[in-house]
Amino acid sequence: MKLLKKMCSIHSPSGEEYNLSQFLLNYIDENKKTWKNIPKIYIGDAFQDNIILVFGKPRTAIFAHLDSIGFTVKYNNEIIKIGGPVSNEGIILVGEDSLGKIEGKIKRKDNKLFIDFNRYIDRGTSLTFKMNFREKGNYIQSCYLDNRLGVWNALEQAKTLENGIIVFSSWEEHGGGSIGYLGKFIYEKYNVKQALISDITWITEGVNHGKGCAISLRDSGIPRKSYINKILDIIIPSNIPFQLEVEDAGGSDGNSLQKSEYPWDWCFIGAAEDNVHSPDEKVHKEDIRSMVNIYKELMEKL
Repeated sequence: MKLLKKMCSIHSPSGEEYNLSQFLLNYIDENKKTWKNIPKIYIGDAFQDNIILVFGKPRTAIFAHLDSIGFTVKYNNEIIKIGGPVSNEGIILVGEDSLGKIEGKIKRKDNKLFIDFNRYIDRGTSLTFKMNFREKGNYIQSCYLDNRLGVWNALEQAKTLENGIIVFSSWEEHGGGSIGYLGKFIYEKYNVKQALISDITWITEGVNHGKGCAISLRDSGIPRKSYINKILDIIIPSNIPFQLEVEDAGGSDGNSLQKSEYPWDWCFIGAAEDNVHSPDEKVHKEDIRSMVNIYKELMEKL
């Protein structure tokens, strides 16, 4: 979990994915020689802060978004949300502007949010939750398990992947924005149109801790039923524990793929967390193990 802890500490809210992107490029460069296959890497201006790894002859692509929720400093230390973070008074935020490092608590005044800090902060500065990563029993708890855990899972797949694509994307927490051109590139260059969304979902009355990661049948988007059935036909005989999720809200990079002009099939598969979008997101280790094993099975057989 050392790698996961490190990634949870990296400042990478929507629009500033370059910090985590650069960390990943360094990690890939240092570790790819130990992987079963060395991927072709697509980066650069045409891909902005996103990364595409291509292994062998791909049939399926894993999408994992790099960005997190957070806040942007407005005027006079008022803050506005990036995505949908919890914003309770007293939560500690951190960041850095031209004058140095920032650490202060959220406070409310006249139905607005502010950061309590001893000077005015540069306009446009982004702030994120202060990390408190801990392992206790069967659980891991930290800010930004959504979606550093999805990224970590993708890196676990990279160790043994023979044929497939891994995509590290941007802006997912604030409405999307990179999936259109990333999906276009992959479809046109490799004719790949099957996607697995490596992301984190919610603990609900139907999805519980420790019973396997969730395979989503729908959220605000509805994937193609025949594709979901194809996935279940592979996973059910494997005896890897999983839970079926059915929701009417929430979304992911899968929704963006579905709205593109290309015929992508997609399925959201991920561990569920408590305390969503807070400094204290909580995931069961068995659900993480299930997630890794399901992706390995699908990337081999799908």
